[in-house]
Amino acid sequence: MRAPAGWLGPGRLVEDVVVAVEGGRVAFASTWREWANDPRAGGETYVDGFLMPGIVDRHVHIGLADPVSVVTGGVTAVRDLAWAPEVILPLVTASESPTFNGPLVRAAGAMITAPGGYPTRSSWALPGTGVEVRGPDEAAATARKQLEQGAAVLKVSLNADAGPTLTDEELVAICDVAHEQGTIVTAHTQGSGQAARALGAGVDEFAHCPWSERLPDDLVGSIARRMRIVSTLDIHSYGRDTPELRTASDNLRRFLAAGGTVAYGTDMGNGPITEGIHAPEAWHLLGAGLTHERILEAMT
Repeated sequence: MRAPAGWLGPGRLVEDVVVAVEGGRVAFASTWREWANDPRAGGETYVDGFLMPGIVDRHVHIGLADPVSVVTGGVTAVRDLAWAPEVILPLVTASESPTFNGPLVRAAGAMITAPGGYPTRSSWALPGTGVEVRGPDEAAATARKQLEQGAAVLKVSLNADAGPTLTDEELVAICDVAHEQGTIVTAHTQGSGQAARALGAGVDEFAHCPWSERLPDDLVGSIARRMRIVSTLDIHSYGRDTPELRTASDNLRRFLAAGGTVAYGTDMGNGPITEGIHAPEAWHLLGAGLTHERILEAMT
């Protein structure tokens, strides 16, 4: 496949690009000049567009979206961050088949939460989307079970605005299990002080850029050194300027200035988010200070 331009990875924005695929894998990716001298050259399909690696959305709820629309919309891999394990984990396996008509799926399984905590009472959540734990021993056992079932990441709920939250001891227990198994913990943090609690317990990632409070500069600096943020900025906007969007964008802007890493995520399935590449999310990342190439890095 040949196109006028493409992005082949960090520092590789090229013109007149060729990508060749053999056996379902990329066998060549460079300029037309280099490809023209390759013995495999010939019969290229010309695309009047831009070639780049597939888009990865690192925060979706694929059970609330159409996988066919997602992949035809340009997203080739997704990470589901909370759905009933008995529903989402079989989909993970199915998505690995060459005949699956949808993106590659990785999943967290159920969100680990306190009794009565978010999302157990949320209208959007299928029963089983949240799993309640009582005490650090049960928290660790639940984390271990979800990883054994095939979860690629663990998600914890620290939504103080919606109900009870995990204790610090429970958070640490979950993080310890995840790190022993070589995986990460991502957190939904909402409410005063919850972002700081996540950092202190060893959580690796924010599933949403914090939006419910302006984080102090020293906290932002510590987060930038130890954690990643998944953006999901447009869930606060949908084309409007809102206080939540302004707070999240300000937190993200300072996080990036401090050297932090952001990943593209949209919360697809919740609200009017495009099933595929969601351009408004990329525009918000640009507004937060990412260069065009760093946006491409965040989205792949």
